[in-house]
Amino acid sequence: MPEALWISFAFALGLLVKAIGLPPLVGYLAAGFLLSAVSAFSGLTIEATEALNHIAHLGVLLLLFTVGLKLKLRSIVSREVIGGSLLHFGITCAVFTPGLYLLMDLPWQTALLLAIALSFSSTVLAAKVLETKRELRAFHGRVAIGILIMQDLIALVVMSLAAGQTPSQWALIVFGLPLLRPLLYRLLDASGHEELLVLLGLLLALVLGGYGFESVGLSSELGALVFGAMLSNHPRSQELSKSLWSVKEVFLVGFFLQIGIGGLPDSQALTFAIVATLVLPLKGILFFFLLLAFRLRARSSFLSALALTNYSEFGLIVASVALPEWLVPLAISVSLSFVISAPLNRFAHLLYERFGSGLTRFESQKHHPDEQPLSLGNTRVLVMGMGRTGTAAYDWISKQEPDLMGLDSDPAKAHQHQKQGRNVVFADAEDASFWNGLHMPEVHSVILALGDIEGKLIAARMLRKLGFRGYIVAHTMYDDEARQIREAGANDAYLTMNETGVALASHIISRATERSD
Repeated sequence: MPEALWISFAFALGLLVKAIGLPPLVGYLAAGFLLSAVSAFSGLTIEATEALNHIAHLGVLLLLFTVGLKLKLRSIVSREVIGGSLLHFGITCAVFTPGLYLLMDLPWQTALLLAIALSFSSTVLAAKVLETKRELRAFHGRVAIGILIMQDLIALVVMSLAAGQTPSQWALIVFGLPLLRPLLYRLLDASGHEELLVLLGLLLALVLGGYGFESVGLSSELGALVFGAMLSNHPRSQELSKSLWSVKEVFLVGFFLQIGIGGLPDSQALTFAIVATLVLPLKGILFFFLLLAFRLRARSSFLSALALTNYSEFGLIVASVALPEWLVPLAISVSLSFVISAPLNRFAHLLYERFGSGLTRFESQKHHPDEQPLSLGNTRVLVMGMGRTGTAAYDWISKQEPDLMGLDSDPAKAHQHQKQGRNVVFADAEDASFWNGLHMPEVHSVILALGDIEGKLIAARMLRKLGFRGYIVAHTMYDDEARQIREAGANDAYLTMNETGVALASHIISRATERSD
């Protein structure tokens, strides 16, 4: 059974590249090329089966469905996201298209489609890197994800046009799909948190979205994205996305294996990939200066641009529809870009600390949308991180202490708290520029309710470095992290689940006391 051999190769090489800090999909592509090499040198016939092609297509549909689940208008309706993505796309195509046409003697249409494929950045890699560092909801993370969503929408339009499908008269039904949203919301609420939730995602992405749109002459990829977008505003949309993550990744293995099994790269493919890799830094530099032009600070521009400095698996999906003969050289280009981008993003903050002073001179003198407070005024108690724990702490303290402020690295969340009457402002505790010159004369206590351990350690160290002698308290899930937080300067670090148990027990004791009275 050939599928058993493919799975073995994919697992072995995926595990190997993961061990050296690269995304496993680089290993899956390598596994496909290795199988092609085995076929070429051993005489064995190894080729993509109909089952593998079908699995690959399902992986693409699930990828687009999860992209749709993230498609919130508030994440893309901003000048830096819309302007940055469209300008970068236009400039890249305007430069790459004539370059490919002249240097590689390609037809204009082929050169344009290749330029489009190279203009996209990897949603999978950027999302994984940002999620690992807990920066998906930080300002620079939101900008990067917003730009990636815009690029995904552009890719979808290109795929639909390249496929040349003619819709049937029944395609008009899709305009009535918003009427189904209340029903879909009810189904999502009724599906619970386990296997029914996963099955609902598969039903919407593959059956109603994929097969349904295909049956009326529309792109199945468009259908998957549309049904994902219809659920994007539901409170449990991200839970659904996470539940499908592993299923989607398994199916996408088939897509990357399919590319590699398609054939070994020739000298032209290798040359193309090497040249594409050499010009990759220009992509990041262009993103950096475009975001600066929209008045972002150098730090946010640098971190967003670095997350976007790679080529995209969406470029491969576009090529599979429009340029199947270019799949192999594009696949190698994507793999090489991941080899470069993954380790750079791992050390993104260290790189900015080293080069930040030189980059800040390019900043605009006007107001930045990611500007952070320099003075906390009369604030006496500071809550850093306004998630569930931070919000609960803020609300309890506000009954006794009016001079209270909350900080959060998600500007949308900070704005939502402000609408609810809380004194919350945007600030990123992991941003060195936030701490430089920060004035907090009246603060006597700080609660560290940040989501990740790194942010708590940085905040505790920087507070002590600024000369803060007040009380610092934090929460964490693990004993070893509690020890690190105390060593970084916090007075106390409590275990979250232990404190939850104590709080529950206190309710029982207080209730028993009331009854005895």
